Order: sequence, then structure tokens, then C-alpha cells
Amino acid sequence: MSTSSSTQPVMESVDLVCQDGVQLKGHFLPAFGGRQAPTERPVLLCPATGVRQHFYLRFAAWLAEQGHDVLVFDYRGIGLSLQGRLKDCRATLVEWGQQDQVAALDWLVRRTGQEQVLLLGHSAGGQMIGLLPNHRHIARVVGVATSTGWFRGMRPGFRFTARAVLRGVIPLGIRLKGYAPSSKVGLGEDLPATVARQWGQWCAAGGYATNAVKGRPQQDFHADIRIPITVLHATDDDIATPANVADLMRTYPAARKQVRHVAPRDHGLKAIGHIDWFRTSHQALWPLLAQALREPV
Repeated sequence: MSTSSSTQPVMESVDLVCQDGVQLKGHFLPAFGGRQAPTERPVLLCPATGVRQHFYLRFAAWLAEQGHDVLVFDYRGIGLSLQGRLKDCRATLVEWGQQDQVAALDWLVRRTGQEQVLLLGHSAGGQMIGLLPNHRHIARVVGVATSTGWFRGMRPGFRFTARAVLRGVIPLGIRLKGYAPSSKVGLGEDLPATVARQWGQWCAAGGYATNAVKGRPQQDFHADIRIPITVLHATDDDIATPANVADLMRTYPAARKQVRHVAPRDHGLKAIGHIDWFRTSHQALWPLLAQALREPV
């Protein structure tokens, strides 16, 4: 399953321009490095909160070898898409869905000439489909460790820690630094202040992105989503628990939904958790994701 040198896909750095004028940085990997026509639908790979696009590049290259064009990008305020100082960044979590994912989806549709593509979302990357006015361009959603991250749905011990960090430590850090020092508490990259505040608010409320569009029916597409949604989550994931996956699924009442629980030992692994799905040490899991993407729509 490793990427061989003879089929190493070519990575192209790309610029994505959002409707509000914000420019994002991404990487496009043509299927088989452009050596032959793609055999599968294009894939939009949307990262988790606080995870840079570079974390996914080896998996994206592997997926390109399987016949998919792949686009991965950084949200505004993260990685290559951070412009200026983080403390001056006014990005919001709502914009990650309503602006950034929308722009990435439109770009991939234009670039590939395909009317519909597949969305593979890691954690938050698969939580915000109900915010996308152009969701008609998505043929299928595969969520990896995707749920609402609701405090109430977490296991008791982890719930206490998560609440203390997101509702206590992070807001304090924002007051002191002007941004969220997420890296200091093991939550990936440091985050723009408003992104982190909304993250904590949504995890406290349940329903995740539905909190962004309460009272704004013209911006709420959750009930309109009728595409197939598959969520894979590990049995040792403290965030995407069965309760929190179910909480996410209820927000898409009209969608065709299925959930797959994945045990580490069934794939020769000691642990998977919330993040490890895309590490090269966990390549045994990658065919599961490819299979979920290729199921009939």
C-alpha cells in the first residue's frame, strides 16, 4: 500500500479564492500523476480542526494512485492559509464551512469538469455539510472520526478534560495571547480566537454546525441534504463516540446514513483514536476509506 516511485502523483500548489475574497492555499494531486485519465470520482479532502493539509499528503498521494483526483487545503487562519499574524486573524469556524469548503468544492468541480465529487472529511471536515449552499455538487460524504464532539456524548473522564480545556484553558489563552494556544494542550495547530471560541460553544451545545444557522433558514441546508453519508469512527475514539456520531446524523434527517465502528485490533493496530487514520503507520485503514468512497451513490 505504500506509494511507489513509478506512480508517485505530482502535487500542484493551488490558490483557492473564497467569495469574500480570502485566499486559501491547497494542493491538487491528479490521479496517477496525470499519466492517465482518472478512474474514480474526484475527492475533496477536508481537514480536521487544527490539522494542516500536510498531514494528509501521503494519504492523498495514495488515493491519487487509486484513480482519484484529490484536492486538500488549509482553512483560513491555518497553515499555508494564514495571512499575517495569528493574533490578528478574524477567521470564524462558520466561515470554514460557508466560505472555505464552498470555495474548495467549486474549485475542484471546475478543475475536473465533474458535476459531482466526493467529500472526505476528517472530524470537523465532515461536520459542516449543512452550511454549504453548493452541496448539490457532492455525490457522497465519507466522514472519518466525524461527529458533533458534544461534551455530553463523551465518556465521563474525557468529557471533564475536554470541557475544561475548550471552555476554560483556551479562552484564558485567548485573553493572554490574542489567539488560541491549542498546540500547548495537544489540540493541533494554534487557532484563530473566534474559531476556537465557536468550537467550544458548539461542543457545549450539541448539534455542532446547526448552532451557526439557528434562526437563519436561508443559510441552513441540513434538511436539504439527501446524499449518502457514511461515518467511520474508531472504538477507542474519545470524541467521535457512538452518541456523538448519532448526534451528527440526526442533523441530516433526509440523508441516507450509515455508521461503521472500527476496532484497532481487527486491523493489527494497538490504537486509532481520533487522529491516526491518516498516518502512514495506519495504512491498513486506508482501503476502508477508499471502499467507502466508491460505494454506489
